[in-house]
Amino acid sequence: MSLAPDSGPTAGGNTVTVNGYGLSTAAAVSFGSNSATPTVVSDSQLSVVAPAGSSGGSVDVTVTTTGGTTAPLGYAYVDAPTLVSLTPTTGSASGGTSVTFSGTGLASTTAVTFGGTSASFAVLNSTTLVALAPPGAVGSVDVVVTTEGGGVTLTDGFTYVSGPGI
Repeated sequence: MSLAPDSGPTAGGNTVTVNGYGLSTAAAVSFGSNSATPTVVSDSQLSVVAPAGSSGGSVDVTVTTTGGTTAPLGYAYVDAPTLVSLTPTTGSASGGTSVTFSGTGLASTTAVTFGGTSASFAVLNSTTLVALAPPGAVGSVDVVVTTEGGGVTLTDGFTYVSGPGI
């Protein structure tokens, strides 16, 4: 049996796929002491919305069917990220500005966007990541960091400026 994904936000709400066999009679999926009602996709697959949980480790996930309860699998609850600052907060509209993000819960970052445009990034540790601002239109844009624990938005967090004319 397997879970995908095997982690998610402490607030719950993400859809988890359970793969295995003999799942067509599944009545409940337990995430630790919290239970959720699965949707049977097939005898080998379930879909379930993860309930809220607490951070700080894994919980056992089990599936209860008419034939019994499965062996447990691990599922990790991850805190939502926070952003304290980004440096610098301005850069060229042509892109390429290296921006350092400081905050918490950044280790599981899966995406960074500037004004909705994806940026390449590198996670340095749980409190720091670096991203290259993609090209953008002159003006302020929202910056969004998405992690396994959820996302955080800095409204008008970065300002694109025009370069000097030649």
